[in-house]
Amino acid sequence: MTASTRLARTPAPRTLSVRDLAQIAIFAALIAALGLPGALSIGAVAVPITFQTLGVMLAGAVLGARKGFFAVLLLLSLVAAGLPLLSGGRGGIVWFTTSPSAGYLYGWLLGVLVIGYLTSLLLPRYRLWAALGATALGGIVVVYLVGVPVTAINLGLPIWVALVDSAKFLPGDLVKVVVTVLVARQVHKAYPGLIPSRRRAEGTATTGAVTTAS
Repeated sequence: MTASTRLARTPAPRTLSVRDLAQIAIFAALIAALGLPGALSIGAVAVPITFQTLGVMLAGAVLGARKGFFAVLLLLSLVAAGLPLLSGGRGGIVWFTTSPSAGYLYGWLLGVLVIGYLTSLLLPRYRLWAALGATALGGIVVVYLVGVPVTAINLGLPIWVALVDSAKFLPGDLVKVVVTVLVARQVHKAYPGLIPSRRRAEGTATTGAVTTAS
């Protein structure tokens, strides 16, 4: 068995290192800190506009799917326990059940996974336009797909009303996508390997398979 074959067959580590845990904690704190400016409620539906979605996007684009998911999960767990870490000093289990914005919180968890996974496919090059598309897909489309129906259900509204009202988030969320990609691009230049590249890993596995066959 060659060295390349052994490398290709070596599974990715499943445990989180101390460094990983520190990064998760830091990004959970970042998302919480982005709620300090408060929230802005406009439109007919009482779902606030906050900066915290920016932190969620950054968690996926900088940490990747796994660590980004745990960072968001850590924050939401603390909120569910009653800590006022959502924008406007909100906290408690009610924000995950009957609140109009409950679906968006669940959408954060799915969105950060999508952003992190797609980012790992883009690395190590992290092309600008592809990164913008990946971040918008996870940070806007996926989050809205979960958030809008839950808003409609919790408020007893037709889904099209909740969908139209969600348009108020788009301008700010598009700016957050751009900021996320610009920040993540610089981070990945300065710290290559922060997110393992799936493309590179697949290439290594293919090389190992060819070597074995030879």
